[in-house]
Amino acid sequence: MSDHSGTDGIGAAPQRWEPRPRLRDGGKRPGRTGWRRFLPTWRLLCLSATTLLVAAVALLVTGYMVVDIPEPKSAAAAQSNVYRYADGSVIARTGDVNRESVPLEQVPGHVRRAVLAAEDRDFYSASAVDPKAMVRAGWNMLRGEGRQSGSTITQQYVKNYYLDQQQTVTRKAKELFIAVKLDREFSKDEILEGYLNTSYFGRNAYGVQAAAQEYYGKDVDALDTSEAAYLATLLNAPGSYDVRSGPAYRERALARWEYVLDGMVSEGWLDRDEKDALRFTEPLDTEPQSGLSGRRGYLVEAVDQYLVEEGLLDEQRLAAGGVRVTTTLDPRRQEELERAVDDRLGGLMDEERPQDATIHAGAASMETGNGHLVALYGGRDYTEQFISGATRRDYQAASTFKPFVYAAALEHEARDRSGDRIGPRTTYSGSSGREVLARDGTGTGWSPENEQDTDYGTLPVSEAMDKSVNAVFAQMGVDVGPELVRETAVRLGLPPTTPGLESASGSISLGVSTPSPLDLVQAYATLAAHGERHPLVMVTSLTVDGEEVELPEHEPRRAVSREAADATTELLRSVVSGGTGEAASAVGRPAAGKTGTAEQDKAAWFAGFTPELATVVALVGQDPDGGGQVPLYGALGMERVSGGGVPAQIWAQYTAAALEGSEVREFDLRPGDLPSGGGEDGDDGDGDDPSSSPSDGPSPDEDGPSTRPATPGGTTGPGTGEPSGAPGEGEGPADPTGPPGGTSPTSGPTPPEPGGDGGSSGAAGGD
Repeated sequence: MSDHSGTDGIGAAPQRWEPRPRLRDGGKRPGRTGWRRFLPTWRLLCLSATTLLVAAVALLVTGYMVVDIPEPKSAAAAQSNVYRYADGSVIARTGDVNRESVPLEQVPGHVRRAVLAAEDRDFYSASAVDPKAMVRAGWNMLRGEGRQSGSTITQQYVKNYYLDQQQTVTRKAKELFIAVKLDREFSKDEILEGYLNTSYFGRNAYGVQAAAQEYYGKDVDALDTSEAAYLATLLNAPGSYDVRSGPAYRERALARWEYVLDGMVSEGWLDRDEKDALRFTEPLDTEPQSGLSGRRGYLVEAVDQYLVEEGLLDEQRLAAGGVRVTTTLDPRRQEELERAVDDRLGGLMDEERPQDATIHAGAASMETGNGHLVALYGGRDYTEQFISGATRRDYQAASTFKPFVYAAALEHEARDRSGDRIGPRTTYSGSSGREVLARDGTGTGWSPENEQDTDYGTLPVSEAMDKSVNAVFAQMGVDVGPELVRETAVRLGLPPTTPGLESASGSISLGVSTPSPLDLVQAYATLAAHGERHPLVMVTSLTVDGEEVELPEHEPRRAVSREAADATTELLRSVVSGGTGEAASAVGRPAAGKTGTAEQDKAAWFAGFTPELATVVALVGQDPDGGGQVPLYGALGMERVSGGGVPAQIWAQYTAAALEGSEVREFDLRPGDLPSGGGEDGDDGDGDDPSSSPSDGPSPDEDGPSTRPATPGGTTGPGTGEPSGAPGEGEGPADPTGPPGGTSPTSGPTPPEPGGDGGSSGAAGGD
């Protein structure tokens, strides 16, 4: 057998394997030439990807652990206070933020679904963060399809409630982490509720409840599907979808509105037929009722004072916001009261007349059967005149206090100095400047003057009330006792802390105390309610941060006997039918009331009532610069402004309008057995015509007192200090629609001397 030594032979010996030599000095691998030499190997790719993944996971874990759910932004949690009329319409919203948070249960299902259709249709089934939506939104923006929301509702809520609006990577990262944590710690319903209460809808409205009011003037639970879809439309970009902004905005808004409704259909939340039947509901084109400008501020101030005085809330809690109040104020009657003031007062004012800049009005109106305040007038503009004419306690009540003196006399069966019980036919001296005598007959040193120093001679109490004779009621107050007069006034409704009423003195009977119109109307309402006092009620519903606050029960109580109240009302009817308050008879209904003109004519009052409604109107003089009290001489183009003039006219116009359409009610008076006569100094009043007593003659609403003493002082009417022709004076009633005025035998008015009609007494003037 031969040997084969060739290398290619079949029988050649196998070659030994040797390792490939290492590449040195930057040598290249065989086969990786050209551009391939710059590509990383698959091993490097895997290693890099793994490193990035681990880093990303570590970053996410670290971020999740480090980023906590922060405290909410103060502005995001802030709410406005909302004040409503009795019918639910908004009086005003106060606070830095127009927001009224509501629980989710108060948001109807179709409103929630409209929001979900617009912003996050998978909210209840998807996670807090939707990466695909974020990528899709970014891609659409790159394609020029406008601003797109890649955020879920949870993310948007985080941005609204916890974070600022800056578009930074750090803020976005925090948003993601907080959203995930919120989704784990809170239910979807809780997150949706928070979102609905913090989202901005435009028109300075934060939250769906404020938006419902701003755009449609209703609460969120009253929105229909069309309205809900429009509010949902606004969430994407409120400024771009407000139909008030112009045709282009309107077209854009309607397209988005259709998109929302189509989304509801596609999700099975709305039938196609229902959707096709819907029509776009135009939002309101009115300015929001926010802030305290105009006359709203006076209403808000009065309600706030009531809440504090009733112990329901303190000022600090009111300032915190989140308070929702439904008041007893009637929007129609409120409007009528404002109109009456504008017509009767505003129509007479002249910007060129300096005196007119001093005059301010205040009024309050209350239902007699339940104590509900239904209207209040504080002034022309709260931002210009902060002091409310309805609640200020710094002007004398004047002769509007005299009915309380008479009611006290009847309630306590007081007797005059002759020992006879005081009643409507009791006679007193009406001589101006006559010294008031103490019960023991000694002089008191107090000699109050009548208005314009008019002497009336001897006259019955009924006549003295008609003519508002100071001398009579000054003596009667001493006969009754100032302490009992004060007690009766307080029981009827005046606050015991009323300035000038804290302690009893003889001058109390002439109205030196300074109650507000709101105080005084409560006392007159008690007379109208036959002596039963219904405490003031201004609020029927109160919630704080969505929690209902229980309101106290106010039970009526007996202030004075029915007989005393009704007998007083009987005299006050005569004041309207033929006395100083005759201008009020223009109301065209049975009415009772009393006029009052304060010391030096610094205030003019009319306080009156029908069986169902009591209202007090006051005009006061205030220095426009220093704020001090000034006389009303020459204001409104009149020599004097008295309670029987413009205040009575305002009262009549308002009351007639407030009761329009309601049944005309008669007074159901039961004055009881009243004294038949008697008089001081032994004068039993036999010389007086019995018809001068309203309790024993023709109804004051029909004929009034049949006899009156002759008018002293020429053509100047008695007791009021007004020139002839003023309402309720002279030979006949003046035109109640015109201002008091007319000719006078003197060259001008005769103002009281400083210190009041009673000289050093400080007593208020009479009307």
